[in-house]
Amino acid sequence: MATHEQTSPLDVEALRAEFPVLERRVGGDVTSPGEGEDDDQPLVYLDNAATSQTPRAVVESMSDYYYSYNANVHRGIHHLSQEASVAYEEAHDRVAEFIGAEGREEIVFVKNATEAENLVAYAWGLSELGPGDKVVLTQMEHHASLVTWQQIAKQTGAEVEYLRVTEDGYLDMDHAREAIDESTEMVSFVHVSNALGTINPAAELADLAHEVGAYVFVDGAQSVPTRPLDVGEIDCDFLAFSGHKMCGPTGIGVLYGKEAILEEMDPYLYGGEMIRSVDYEDSTWEELPWKFEAGTPPIAEAVGLHAACDYLDDIGLERVQDHEEMLAGYAYDRLTEFDDVTVYGPPGDDRGALVGFNLDGVHAHDLSSICNDYAVAIRAGDHCTQPLHDTLGAAASARASFYLYNTREEVDALVEAVDDARQLFA
Repeated sequence: MATHEQTSPLDVEALRAEFPVLERRVGGDVTSPGEGEDDDQPLVYLDNAATSQTPRAVVESMSDYYYSYNANVHRGIHHLSQEASVAYEEAHDRVAEFIGAEGREEIVFVKNATEAENLVAYAWGLSELGPGDKVVLTQMEHHASLVTWQQIAKQTGAEVEYLRVTEDGYLDMDHAREAIDESTEMVSFVHVSNALGTINPAAELADLAHEVGAYVFVDGAQSVPTRPLDVGEIDCDFLAFSGHKMCGPTGIGVLYGKEAILEEMDPYLYGGEMIRSVDYEDSTWEELPWKFEAGTPPIAEAVGLHAACDYLDDIGLERVQDHEEMLAGYAYDRLTEFDDVTVYGPPGDDRGALVGFNLDGVHAHDLSSICNDYAVAIRAGDHCTQPLHDTLGAAASARASFYLYNTREEVDALVEAVDDARQLFA
């Protein structure tokens, strides 16, 4: 694991040149997209856990689709449709390779990780869960997981149990070994917490679940973009992640599912593309993964996601992970120098690529607004983890999150903005 004393393994300046938005200067009130009244400060983009920026290679791949072979897939024998179909199917193959899946049959394209959670909850949970069954989550779950399984449990009579978070931000594994029992049917957990930065022991949790015959759903929204991940090594049954957090486009996410499990599940959405045959009495479904991809799919976005996988693999996710953890450790150390700043989650040398924090007596929204005055873009709110914030005793928190193009100097700019906020509210 990287430490903040290490130099970056990446040529960050060369990488930044591939992201034109990072060249922007911002400031003042936004009057229309791309415009401000006082554009005089260099942008410091530290909101990557929400959405990463997009390199030229990804944008160009999508432009090439629209300019050269824009057509619907699987529905035409003309040349453009065939080209689009091949590109769309190859995107499934590329994503399967990226996460170590067996093949395209295990890769379902959805809008985002939230839809992937809902697909499994409705297509599997409604038919398989009932009174006496249990779904085990964690206290650090994103609402995409927590709310979805909470509502499915209400409809089926199943119980939801939440694994506790320790005072220092780790998952309580003693509680996990106690809670994951013979009544457990699903264990769903966030791999890297988007609020605490905690890196949960995915393979160990999967082992605990499989020992009692439960399935495992991993929310990889914050892990797949930032570190090497192999679904076979984790042995998860399902994995969800989104393109827009990994240098890809918005509007596309991925559900990985073991082929044998997906085969047994009924579709979540019905309509065109996902059917094999239809008459007035009944219908049969297309083969995997198409039976879960009703309607016209996100074709251009799939092309862009393919390019994003290529882009990240060319850089090397091990190096991306080391760089980001170096920045997170450095930010943790700098912010904890202030005795009136609370940083949430594990120590700086044992966290993912983000730092959640609060300044005493200052609401996170006000702190984020002051950072914006310095052209430092961070997140503020409960980060779709409202119950976790209730547990922490915080109405909201500020969050700085890092990616492959961020620098130590940008962390310094964040710390300077926070220090000025301290003085302003003193």
